Amino acid sequence: MFLVFLGNILADEVTFVAQAPKSVVVNQQFKLTFKANRANVKEPTIQDFAGFKVLTGPHRSTQRSYQLINGKMESSESVTFTYILMADVEGEYRIPAASIMVDQKKISSNPLRIKVLPEDNSTPSGQSPQDNYDSRSISRNPSTNVADDDLFIRASLSMGKVYEQEAVLLTYKVYSTVNLTNLNNPTPDLKGFHIQEVQLPREKNFELEHYNGRNYQTLIWRQFVLFPQQSGELEIPSLDFEGVIAVQTHRSMDPFEMMFNGGPSYVEVKKRIKSNKLVLDVKRLPADRPAGFSGGVGQFSLSSSINSTEVKTNEEITLKIKVRGIGNMKLLGNPVIDFPSEFEVYDPIVNNRFTLKTNGFSGEKEYEYVLTPRASGTYTIPAARFVYFDPLSDSFKTVESESYTIVVEKNNEQPLGATTTYIGKESAKVLATDIRHIKLRETELVKGKNEFFASEIYFMLYILPFVLFIAYIIIYRKRVARNANIPLVRTKKANKVAVKRLKIAKKLLAENRKNEFYDEILKTLWGYMSDKMNIPVSQLSKDNVANELEKNGADSTLVAELHEVLNEAEFARYAPGDAGEAMDKVYSMAMNVISRMENSIKK
Repeated sequence: MFLVFLGNILADEVTFVAQAPKSVVVNQQFKLTFKANRANVKEPTIQDFAGFKVLTGPHRSTQRSYQLINGKMESSESVTFTYILMADVEGEYRIPAASIMVDQKKISSNPLRIKVLPEDNSTPSGQSPQDNYDSRSISRNPSTNVADDDLFIRASLSMGKVYEQEAVLLTYKVYSTVNLTNLNNPTPDLKGFHIQEVQLPREKNFELEHYNGRNYQTLIWRQFVLFPQQSGELEIPSLDFEGVIAVQTHRSMDPFEMMFNGGPSYVEVKKRIKSNKLVLDVKRLPADRPAGFSGGVGQFSLSSSINSTEVKTNEEITLKIKVRGIGNMKLLGNPVIDFPSEFEVYDPIVNNRFTLKTNGFSGEKEYEYVLTPRASGTYTIPAARFVYFDPLSDSFKTVESESYTIVVEKNNEQPLGATTTYIGKESAKVLATDIRHIKLRETELVKGKNEFFASEIYFMLYILPFVLFIAYIIIYRKRVARNANIPLVRTKKANKVAVKRLKIAKKLLAENRKNEFYDEILKTLWGYMSDKMNIPVSQLSKDNVANELEKNGADSTLVAELHEVLNEAEFARYAPGDAGEAMDKVYSMAMNVISRMENSIKK
């Protein structure tokens, strides 16, 4: 077993990873950890902790695990070295890579960059913003305790001035000093833009940021890439969010009170959050647009490939044009190619192979053309031209692909005496003879047997859908009116509901669950009488039910049987004797009473 463990350990690649918060606050402690997937290593060697004080460390902790998977023993082990650091001067600092020796080999960790933020102006020294908020008392209207500067959302644009069709990133960022537990996802309704949402990681992590003199837990909530479709000052209106905050209502330092009261209590507070408005200045593209402008705005390149340059007439050629780059690739037009008139050309098949980035679509767009030469000879397919606007240089640019020389030979497999005639770019016909003579003799016209057009059946098929539609409307309106009569609906469904409940009671009877069985029988009887005779639950009583039964023509024996089964169900659970026999008797009586009531009541 030891050799198996050792072999598995040596088979793994050695890793040594450093971890620490990206942002910390002046005079607040934080952890720096170095983790290696080996246990038998010494303390790491670190050149310098520039900008930080080492309060304690390194503290060594070792973890080992063993698993038996498919009959094979697997093991893993790791060691973690933890330092407690603190910075007393704000700024951005770099912790260089640390190193360890494993099997006489030096392994280095990743370096880290940590931003040290100033202290929060509104928070007492040594206390976090969250602690400051939780120490507040909750009034009758707890939402008043969530101030606007405790939780807000900022909308921002990556650029304030862009060209038409140029990509710009819209970001909604959350700033919080409270315990935010939920936030809705409204989508901005933007006019004059083509919008694409950036897919952010599903697991969201807050990061510390200093803003307007306070330290906030920040999170990028949503991002959209906007492609403006018109020039001018386009407004991005404010967006309404609703956040849910867990606010601590009671805080006690008494350990006995915390133990008996179950610790601090919380209440959920809803907070309406309104993001700020933005205005984007969109510049019009220059008026001197070159001929064949594709509508592309960004940075692009062009390439091409062809499957064959030597073919026979009527054989297909595949030409592929690829546009690569970043920009508004989803909105590009086709490249300009002047194909020879002797070639039949179909509309290209477009394959999109790009992904959305924060600065536009990145990747390639492929145009696949299928060409068919209809006449023999030597032809040139000129270079494809792609014209786009580059916002970095504020100018239009033209890129071209490679040109191709195509040698087309005559297809000798055509029928003897046939000639190939190319007619336009839509069809090619092979004619067996040069001239077809006009037939001069008289031709008799015979009336066809198909008389379906303008026949009675023909018009009936037009009228039938209209008639069916009218019938559907009438039936639907009657059904809606019938369903609107709630008492009538309850009366009609009373028996069906009772049958379902009796099935549940029968199952409880079979399982000999005495108390649950009698509860279900009573619910069935009282529920049936309430639904069948439209008696509110609050007015249900034996006397009211008896009066309603008599009004509806039920005889006195039915009323007596109903009282008997109700009394049996109420007292049988406590009566001595055979419980199974009593339950069977009550079940049979309930079924019999409901059946008789269904037949007797005239409603």
